[in-house]
Amino acid sequence: MEDTKEEIITKTTEQSDYNSLALDNQICFGLYVCSKEIIRLYAPILEPLGLTYTSYITLLSLWEKDNVTIKELGTRLFLDSGTLTPLLKKMEAQGLVTRTRSSKDERTVFINLTEKGRELRIKCLDVPKQMMCNNLMELDEAVELLQSLHKLMSKMTCRN
Repeated sequence: MEDTKEEIITKTTEQSDYNSLALDNQICFGLYVCSKEIIRLYAPILEPLGLTYTSYITLLSLWEKDNVTIKELGTRLFLDSGTLTPLLKKMEAQGLVTRTRSSKDERTVFINLTEKGRELRIKCLDVPKQMMCNNLMELDEAVELLQSLHKLMSKMTCRN
């Protein structure tokens, strides 16, 4: 039987033998493991489409807003240019995006979807449903978790 929220808080704050350095008491570790395992579950769904998880989220962002700078895209995806640049080169080689230097400032590079990149959206429409078929949690739990994560992300980005 799992502890209730109140029982966890009580154990955390009142027990003198609470170990703040125990791995299982680290929120960051729980988020890390879940993130890693979710990305692992995406792999067999995305591989037939020629995508990695990072290229998939890049496409998700570009399907929402195309013709963005690398800086804008990096901010949206929480990725630095050292990660994003090789990814975009690979996606360009796959024919999914183009990278175009600004005529006003050649340090600025714009990312645009190609026709192939736009068409891939149709093939990806089923990806979220396939992930839900992994039965990781109920829909209401997923909505609650997503809301909590967005709240946490918002707080973390306000500090930067």
